[in-house]
Amino acid sequence: MTESFESSVMVVDDEPGIRTALRANFLRHGWRVETASGVREAVRNLEAREFDLIVTDMRMPDGSGMEVMRAARRSNAATAVILLTAYGSVPDAVSAMRDGALDYVTKPIPFDRLQAAAAQVMQRARQAAPIEIGPTGGAESTGAIVGQSPLLLRALQRARAAAGTGADVLIEAESGTGKELLARFIHESSDRAGKPFVAVNCAAVPEALLESELFGHGRGAFTGAVANRPGKFELADGGTILLDEIGEMPLNLQPKLLRALQEREFERLGEGHSVRVDIRVVATTNVSLAGMVERGQFRADLYYRLNVIPLSLPPLRERRDDIPVLAHHFAEEFAAHRRMPVPLLRQDFLDRLQSHSWPGNVRELANFMRRVIALSGTQEIDARCFDAEFHSGAGIRRPDSAPAPIALAAPAGTPIREMERQHLENTLALTDGNRTHAAEMLGISLRTLRNKIREYGLPPRRYA
Repeated sequence: MTESFESSVMVVDDEPGIRTALRANFLRHGWRVETASGVREAVRNLEAREFDLIVTDMRMPDGSGMEVMRAARRSNAATAVILLTAYGSVPDAVSAMRDGALDYVTKPIPFDRLQAAAAQVMQRARQAAPIEIGPTGGAESTGAIVGQSPLLLRALQRARAAAGTGADVLIEAESGTGKELLARFIHESSDRAGKPFVAVNCAAVPEALLESELFGHGRGAFTGAVANRPGKFELADGGTILLDEIGEMPLNLQPKLLRALQEREFERLGEGHSVRVDIRVVATTNVSLAGMVERGQFRADLYYRLNVIPLSLPPLRERRDDIPVLAHHFAEEFAAHRRMPVPLLRQDFLDRLQSHSWPGNVRELANFMRRVIALSGTQEIDARCFDAEFHSGAGIRRPDSAPAPIALAAPAGTPIREMERQHLENTLALTDGNRTHAAEMLGISLRTLRNKIREYGLPPRRYA
């Protein structure tokens, strides 16, 4: 994208060679360019005039890019900032993103990547508008994200702000809170709306196939590879790729993923040439990646690259006022699917819903509503319907209580393997087949649970 001469940029770097190269590159793309050899000269330039864009080195002898960014904000709050950072100072750049920088580029500087980032920054600046999300007298519904609680609205407001940047996003939240829906909301609120949105569940794809799933493969790359096949990164070109449950990414594949995120290029399995893509990455996890880094289970550099803009969603127990709204929403959705009248939800039933802890969050509530409506056989759903489901053992937890005990019912002398199989089956039954929640209860990863299901010959399609 070529900018007009209405766009001005100041390049700040203490290395003369880099300043000269960047100046020539920006001039070639139609920008007005000024340069500064450090923080003090940059501040003097900002006192004399305003710039549309600042491209500044992160670390310089007389200060940091953060000081340049703060001076730019004092001069003109609309000035966009892109940071240039060496590999070792990526965490500083991530911190700067949280303070207002719009993007960062790692050295050595790929000029096409810098120009693409600059063009996107300027496009977003022209399209920027105040964000207003607030109670509307009813539920705030964003796609299938339904609710009106202040916690949810603040999360949506932050997500909408993140959507206006080209930065990668990491969503950390409990299972069942709607992380994929939030990722889709970010995509649809960005300038990539209408382009591909491609989701990859890193826990659901067998480890041996995950590299091919992400990056594709060439013909003959392995037994059965009879033709070239593009991966999810190629299919998402121009749009957004969702890396769901990124914590399940095998350690041996993380360096290749890191390179793909840094350079926006990769090689198909079995091929020697690079493929370039223009994508936005959103990653989700229901575990703390920072904790995994501390335990050596996740690469620190990959974590820093993903965690540019961190987002979260509140669990349902922290927004109980949304439970009746969600219950009505799911009742209407289920009734429309079944082509039946929408049942009446009595107040005592809604009170029971609000008193429940919902450890599986919105997903658990949705499944419960579908089940209770299907099995009640009545057009009025009251507290007795709730009690019948939970007291029959179909529920996951009783209201405001500890988890219901799981009886193994295995006599002394039963082989450990058989007890483990029974325990696995009982836990899956207790979670209504929800593998993610079952894995959390058992204290194992989703990938390990899937392997156990396969090991014991349990029917995989029964457990979603």
